[in-house]
Amino acid sequence: MLLSRVADSLYWIGRYLERAERMARLIDVRLDLGLDRRASGWNFSRFYAIAQVDLPAQPPEQPSALVDALMFDTTKRDSVMACVNLARDNARQVREEITSEMWEQLNALFLRLKEVRAGNSGSARPHYVSRLVVEGVHLFDGVTDETMGHGEGWQFLQLGRYLERAGATAALVDLHFSGGQLLPASHSEWVGLLRSCSALEAYCRCYTADLRPERIAEFLLLNSEFPRSVRFAAARVESALRTIAVLTARGAGGRAERMAGRLHASLDYGQVDEILSEDPQVYLETIARHCAQIHAAVYQSYVMYSIESALPA
Repeated sequence: MLLSRVADSLYWIGRYLERAERMARLIDVRLDLGLDRRASGWNFSRFYAIAQVDLPAQPPEQPSALVDALMFDTTKRDSVMACVNLARDNARQVREEITSEMWEQLNALFLRLKEVRAGNSGSARPHYVSRLVVEGVHLFDGVTDETMGHGEGWQFLQLGRYLERAGATAALVDLHFSGGQLLPASHSEWVGLLRSCSALEAYCRCYTADLRPERIAEFLLLNSEFPRSVRFAAARVESALRTIAVLTARGAGGRAERMAGRLHASLDYGQVDEILSEDPQVYLETIARHCAQIHAAVYQSYVMYSIESALPA
């Protein structure tokens, strides 16, 4: 059984890298869409909402300043550089539990970002930097799957990765619905939503290029095969928790596993017409609340548990 600090570090490596990849992809997509550019200048409020970051009292006036803030400002905990730094710090703490290939890939990503920031070329080449991060995280995930044993440590990495993804995708879809009213009126906004989830091509293969809001909601929430749908992520969270409970052989994961199973079941039997005919925001906020409760249960079971609960009966 892993030490609680090891499980915690592996869990947060998965979450931080998923968060960094998501932020980099959002920056890349929103720059392509013009960051809601208007005749009077740049409007950053929608991007900050999409990125789930509080709008500062003095928002950036140019896209380059926004990229510098959300890509490289380590004082902002959700910036790409901060997330990569935190993932690397956690990896250093559990160096004996991860493979050399995993460490080398994560360290290489950190060094490349550091080099770009030192050269002050990030804001001038934001698409290059965004794709560097996305590809770097994808490479780390691939190296992890191919070089790390799929035991308890690997399961904690998957748990963090997919729990972060489920909550983020639900929040992103939630932003496009308000009291049952579909906010983005333009075709480009729906394309942007799909691209923000790396889902445009997969959606078109499933539904053709006919972009309908109800189909987009169904695909991103309820599709069982697309890796970035909430349903797929919930299934992986439940599977990871079930496996961890078996491997720890102490039954401590019962509550977290039950909560993950409840979330997965609600998505398995969900119907998009029912979700949209009622209040989609309530449904999506419920998903976010379930994710937060699963996180708290994981901590209670595997990180902050009492010594007595871990001893054999």
